[in-house]
Amino acid sequence: MAPGILGRKIGMTQVFDDDGRVLPVTVLKAGPCVVVQRKSVSRDGYEAIQVGLVDYIREKLVNKPAKGHFAKAGVEPVRYLREFRLAPGEEGLQPGDRILAEHFRPREKVDVLGVSKGKGFQGVIKRHNFHGGGATHGSMFHRAPGSIGQSAYPARVFKGVRLPGRMGGDRVTVQGLEIVEVHPDDDVILVRGAVPGARGGYIAIRRAR
Repeated sequence: MAPGILGRKIGMTQVFDDDGRVLPVTVLKAGPCVVVQRKSVSRDGYEAIQVGLVDYIREKLVNKPAKGHFAKAGVEPVRYLREFRLAPGEEGLQPGDRILAEHFRPREKVDVLGVSKGKGFQGVIKRHNFHGGGATHGSMFHRAPGSIGQSAYPARVFKGVRLPGRMGGDRVTVQGLEIVEVHPDDDVILVRGAVPGARGGYIAIRRAR
């Protein structure tokens, strides 16, 4: 059984269930994928498979170590690789095996990993949901962070203080999403709820534990 599959986020839409209720779903282009490497406890210290999304890359963009890595598995070089851990002793797929959307079933629970949208440098109100100060009556304090520490002692800012900075562009995992529909002919999986990242971004779908 495949522990997971790679793909791209297409976007969001809505579908109706058997009772006529509207369900918000994210459409994911899942696979086809190919197993590039099998890792073992004896050689690597843990059990896992390395999976590549069949999104081929031009040969001149692949360096020699990567070419050898793909050639050893007998697969074409791909652009996007990720690992899925296996339980000790779990029977896994072997290099060259393919993982398809049809290996997943509706009502299964999955975790989806992606990179959130980058927001650039943001202030504390947008980044940390600070309330800010009064907008009127000459408050002179609107969107600033306010006091961030003490003066005489300890005369420094403690680590972990919420301040302005770069927001987004982080790896995010959304756990326990339910698969609503699977369309094997189109390599499409519909999951209930939102998935991190922008449209067209790479995602990894992992079976929930």
